[in-house]
Amino acid sequence: MRAWQVVRHGEPAEVLELVDVADPSPGPGQVLVRVRAVAVNFPDVLLARGEYQVRPALPFSPGIELCGEVVGVGDGVARAAVGDRVVGSRIGVLSELAVLDEREVFPAPAGLDDAEAAALTIGYQTAWFGLHRRAALQPGETLLVHAAAGGVGTAAVQLGAAAGARVIGVVGSAAKAEVARAAGADVVVDRSVQDLVEVVKAETAGAGADVVFDPVGGDAFERSTRCIAFEGRIVVVGFAGGVIQDVRAGHALVKNYGVLGLHWALYAQRRPDLVDAAHAELTRLIEAGTIRPVVADVVAFEDAPAAVQRLADGATTGRLVVRVG
Repeated sequence: MRAWQVVRHGEPAEVLELVDVADPSPGPGQVLVRVRAVAVNFPDVLLARGEYQVRPALPFSPGIELCGEVVGVGDGVARAAVGDRVVGSRIGVLSELAVLDEREVFPAPAGLDDAEAAALTIGYQTAWFGLHRRAALQPGETLLVHAAAGGVGTAAVQLGAAAGARVIGVVGSAAKAEVARAAGADVVVDRSVQDLVEVVKAETAGAGADVVFDPVGGDAFERSTRCIAFEGRIVVVGFAGGVIQDVRAGHALVKNYGVLGLHWALYAQRRPDLVDAAHAELTRLIEAGTIRPVVADVVAFEDAPAAVQRLADGATTGRLVVRVG
């Protein structure tokens, strides 16, 4: 089969090579998936740079979420059968075939095409656990979403709106504002020309945001601490802006807010039952027409390095998806 591999650490466009490798085989409790589509995620950028919390030995395949068809199963597999269309998450799926543990795959919602389904697992599971499991978002609360035109950001906006929150989306340019608005943001802040703190305080009569969803870090986090509400919750999802969030415990104490970390993969490892329940709820919301992954572009398998580089350069809205088969 063909597979993209990171052969050394660096920028994605420079370190990804297309190679021929032996077809994999599923072991006990595993499924073999013929990959149809792979959604590009920021961890793919970090994996290429050698900056992700998991550092596979070189060379390795990136890609962490897919949609595909089960074409083989190992001994003891009960969750999937040959012919099933599935979505799933595991490092190393940017290839024509991929092996995943059976607990890493879920039924693909019938209402989504392959590209949309490929973009479901990471973004929406992350947003779901961040908003509901960690922050306990309530109807009527104000939710502030950073990078609201990005993949995980649009998921958070949609799920926040579905939960009955008033959503303020933050974007980096006027060109991205409509994407956040279409995802369900009630208010959109263009941080390139507007003061985030002033807008949030004005929109909340000075109270501030009840929940902040922050996949950016750096200045986005610092400014969020200046407009967080009494008993507010800031969910740290990542640091796509390149600067890890600096939590000042004394400030959190004085203003009475909480900072909550979210590492979704730990739920997949330690509480897979919660991941299953979240997938069932996300599927229900899809069937109801409430949420839908925002796919901005679908590229050919041969163009995968350029797609990952586009994400690295911050020049994307919604999701980029690589069509594999």
